[in-house]
Amino acid sequence: MLKVSTPILASLNEVKTIDFYTKQLGFAHRGGHAGYLIFERDGVMVHLYACSVPEVPGYTGCYFYVTDIDEWYARCQERKLVHPNGELKLMPFGLRQFAIVDNNGNIIYIAEHKEQ
Repeated sequence: MLKVSTPILASLNEVKTIDFYTKQLGFAHRGGHAGYLIFERDGVMVHLYACSVPEVPGYTGCYFYVTDIDEWYARCQERKLVHPNGELKLMPFGLRQFAIVDNNGNIIYIAEHKEQ
């Protein structure tokens, strides 16, 4: 039985990545090792590895599922993180979601199941 999945995204700049995930998204930096970062918020983990190819993050991304999407959306709008084509909307597959792009270029969808 599966319990949880942890995304591993590309990081082009360790210092800027730590700043983005801690200050913009409220994650705690939980350490890592040379070229590898680990963050956690509310029991959800995200890992990032050092990458020197700027195009790679443009092909990667993940979903964060939340229970308070309207608060997340307002906070991300205020911080100008919402992707221009990623406004909050109800998707045909039953999620309310919006998209942001981190400092590296990874797309992050923040979503909530419609019935919540």
